[in-house]
Amino acid sequence: MRLGTLIATALAATLVTGLLAGTPTASYAVRAPDGRPAVMEKRVIGHSVRGRPIKAFRLGERGQPKVLLISTMHGNEGHPRQILATLRDGKPIHGLNLWVLPIYNPDGLARHTRKNAHGVDLNRNFPYRWADLDGSYESGPRPGSEPETRAVIRFLKQIKPRWIVSFHQPLHGVDTDTKNARFSRRVADKLNLPRKSFTCGGVCHGTMTGWFNHHFTGSALTVEYGAHPSKRLMRRIAPTQVLSIWGARRR
Repeated sequence: MRLGTLIATALAATLVTGLLAGTPTASYAVRAPDGRPAVMEKRVIGHSVRGRPIKAFRLGERGQPKVLLISTMHGNEGHPRQILATLRDGKPIHGLNLWVLPIYNPDGLARHTRKNAHGVDLNRNFPYRWADLDGSYESGPRPGSEPETRAVIRFLKQIKPRWIVSFHQPLHGVDTDTKNARFSRRVADKLNLPRKSFTCGGVCHGTMTGWFNHHFTGSALTVEYGAHPSKRLMRRIAPTQVLSIWGARRR
C-alpha cells in the first residue's frame, strides 16, 4: 500500500473514531445558511401586498426564555431595525431564545410611509377591539384584512413567545399602559427610556400588542425611540441594553 493511501486511511480512521466518541476533531462554528453566526433559523413568515418577503430570524438557544423583537411595523419608523439587524449579524447569543423580525412592513419601508401598500396602518388591523378608522390610522376594510397582519398572526401562534417588544418612533418612552407593569418598568430601566402611557389619543384599536396580550399568556409592549436616534445608540448601545433585559449576552 502506498504511503499516501496509508496516511489517508489513518486520517479517516481518526475522524471516525472522534465522531463515534463524541469528541470534535476540529474547531468550527455552526452557521446559518446565509453565513450569519448568530442565526440558528431563518423563516419567511409571509409576504407583503407587493410580494416582498417578511423574514424572521431565530437567534440564541432553545430551552431559554422565548422573546420576539419586532420593528418597522410602520415604514417611516425604520431606525430601530438597526438594533435587530445588529443582533442578527453579530456574535452568537447565549441565555435567550430570541426571534427578531426586523422589517414587518417592507412595502411601507420602501416608500417611507407609515402604512402598507393598501394604505392600511398595520397596527390598527388586528382582530381585537378593531374599529373602522380613517386617516392616519386607517384600519382596513375589516380586521386582519392585510397579508402582513395575517402573516404575523400565524407566526405568533406558531412560536408563542413569552415576551414581545415592538419598537416604534418617535414618542421616546416605554409604554406603561400594558399587561405586565413590572416588565414595562424593567424594560424602561434597561433601555434608559422614560415610562409613558401611550393612549394613542383614544384610537388604540386593533393593535398587535393588544391582540397578543388578550389571546396569549405572554406579555407584549411598545417601546418608542425618538425621531432621530443616533447610529451609535441603535447599533452599539441599544443591542446590549436589549439583551440585558433578560440577562442574555453575546460572545
